[in-house]
Amino acid sequence: MAGPLPLDRTVRFGVFELDVRAGELRKRGARVPLQGLPVQLLTVLLENPGQVVTRDELRTRLWPADTFVDFDHSLHNAIARLREALGDSSGSPRFIETLPRKGYRFISQVEGHAAALRSEGQTAVKSAAPVTVKRAKPPFALGAVALALVLGGFAYVRIQRQNALLRIHSLAVLPLENLSNDPDQEYFVDGMTDELITNLAKISSLRVISRTSIMQYKKVRKPMPAIGRELNVDAIVEGTVTRSGNHIRITAQLIDALGDRLLWAENYDREVGDAVTLQNQIAGTIANEISAKLTPVERAQLASSRSVNPAAYELYLRGRYFWVKRNRESFNRAMDYFQQAIAKDPSYAAPYSGLADCYVLFGSSFDVGGLAPSEVQPKARAAALKALELDNSLSDAHNSLAYVKLNYDWDWPGAEAEFKRSLALNPGYAHGHHWYAHLLLSSGRQAEALAESQRALELDPLSPIINVHLAWHYLYTTQYDRALEQLSKTLELDPNYALAHWYRGLAYEQKKMYSEALREMAQAKDLLPGNLAVESDMGHVHAISGNKTAAQKIIGTMKQQSAHRYVNLYELALIYVGLGQRDQAFESLNKAFRERSDQMIYLKVDPRLDSVRSDSRFSDLVRRVGIPK
Repeated sequence: MAGPLPLDRTVRFGVFELDVRAGELRKRGARVPLQGLPVQLLTVLLENPGQVVTRDELRTRLWPADTFVDFDHSLHNAIARLREALGDSSGSPRFIETLPRKGYRFISQVEGHAAALRSEGQTAVKSAAPVTVKRAKPPFALGAVALALVLGGFAYVRIQRQNALLRIHSLAVLPLENLSNDPDQEYFVDGMTDELITNLAKISSLRVISRTSIMQYKKVRKPMPAIGRELNVDAIVEGTVTRSGNHIRITAQLIDALGDRLLWAENYDREVGDAVTLQNQIAGTIANEISAKLTPVERAQLASSRSVNPAAYELYLRGRYFWVKRNRESFNRAMDYFQQAIAKDPSYAAPYSGLADCYVLFGSSFDVGGLAPSEVQPKARAAALKALELDNSLSDAHNSLAYVKLNYDWDWPGAEAEFKRSLALNPGYAHGHHWYAHLLLSSGRQAEALAESQRALELDPLSPIINVHLAWHYLYTTQYDRALEQLSKTLELDPNYALAHWYRGLAYEQKKMYSEALREMAQAKDLLPGNLAVESDMGHVHAISGNKTAAQKIIGTMKQQSAHRYVNLYELALIYVGLGQRDQAFESLNKAFRERSDQMIYLKVDPRLDSVRSDSRFSDLVRRVGIPK
């Protein structure tokens, strides 16, 4: 081989150029997201354009003699990532040619500063005669020792890799990279990431980090061990997606998070309509690689094969892309895409499940909110039932149906059955554990509720809503200092997360720190314009702190607003409770009962109602709502 390229060289080939000093590959001047071993490999190949670089030569240059690695896997993965970045193919290569069992050759024309080097290298190759190197033959004993060391080295590598695979009980799927050179394909690539997470999360013996936490690492370059420590996982899956029309190529690799070693890598080429089957295949392969224990149901799920209408699938992914943004505008856009997907393929179950998720949160006081439960919850039920009619294995559809049964039907046994079915299908579904905890807490099963809340946090440790949820558990079990501590952790993740400020206000209120409570709630109100629930909670604080004028003013605002929008009368009742006006409080609670307010299920645990629990009207209300004893 020729010597290393001088550090000040820029090597050009096709539309690409490699800045050797910076270790950067650029395409038409734009940086290509490639670093580490693939860039080093490209540098070696460019030093010898048109010449075969053998596997042994690559091992010598790129893998120090005292480093134990799985050479075959590492080289295969580096070549795959390099070809992916160059848009190259092993079947019809434009840049890198594979010579089976020999090595690789860079076959494209190299231009710019490397031209002279290329010429010198080719002349040297032509003029050089084959050289036979005579080596002294070592004594047999020394040869045996050398052979044993070599074989022992390979055995060591295999054992190390096997040990790493055997201890993998948790992993994170980092956001897949979009290599399509089309920013509009981000929704598609994020959708591929979500699908892979969902499929891996179905494996009950494996803890898989949920979407919200891993999306914090999108387009963020961090060492794998650092990510592993932050997410507390044994392994990391990363990869790329390239789309051209209806054709997609996915590269995926499994990395030992602790040792930053490649454990497995593969490329997949499919059509968009086969994307669902492809995600199952990748998840199944990873499960086999790490020897994950699969139940018969899990094995069947990962082995399932079904094609989808490409246009409907694309519309569904667009819908999910907007759904995760969790605001009124994005939900409306998500619903539009889900409905378009259904129009394209009425037999496709997933968009119905997406609609159910939208309707559920539109009727929630503490989420998107603003719509009457009687308006949206029946639609959520219908969409979830339709999804399950088409595909009874959809975990999120069972979860949405459970939410409707709990918050609207007040059917605790029916809701619990659906939650358990959802979690049996997808044990790693963080929001399934989150919502199931609502049922357990509302019915007084506090220890079980805490276990589910903590499980949700293990699966989604960087999610603000999951962190707030644990604080909410402490709040409704009168552990106010623990609630405040947990909310402080949440605000470290996102200082502008409205629910964290809101709930911190609720905790301060219970500690009779009323000015601090109002300050936090005012901040939440600024972050949630138009949300009447947080304003009514401020009314309750004003009432119990003796500022009756401010409380009455908020009551007037709520009554005025009720003429043209939904107002949750449970919240209005809380202000009357704070003012000591019991008759008005129960009048509002009875109206909230008739309107099926989603807050009614918390009658037994909401500490703001403590002053009226001894009233016979309260126990009668609890009985009519049907909260289990």
